Amino acid sequence: MLSKPLVSQFFDPKGFVIVDRVAERFGMSKQQFAETIGVKPETVYRVTRVSAPKTQARATEMLEIVGRIAGWAGGEKQAMAWYRAEPIAAFGGRTAESLVKEGKAAAVRDYLDHIATGGFA
Repeated sequence: MLSKPLVSQFFDPKGFVIVDRVAERFGMSKQQFAETIGVKPETVYRVTRVSAPKTQARATEMLEIVGRIAGWAGGEKQAMAWYRAEPIAAFGGRTAESLVKEGKAAAVRDYLDHIATGGFA
């Protein structure tokens, strides 16, 4: 599971997500990472854009969600696969990735909290 200390390994001392570290850990290119969080590919190659609040918020939300389900999914890479591709019936078959891209990460976190406390999917 992506425990709190592990998730924090993706942040620099100023609290910014280090894109290279995340991409490497999950076996993806920086361009794939950009796609996963719903930003343009050039965003992750420019310091001013990668540190922008929207980019950082999306990256952090993705890490939080993947971290919450890593134990359930069987590991980090399986959690990322779930995040990117598994349709969630409660959201009309949309994926966690598509919801985060639309700014609905809170809904995904609430859904995961509901499941964690014994609620139905």
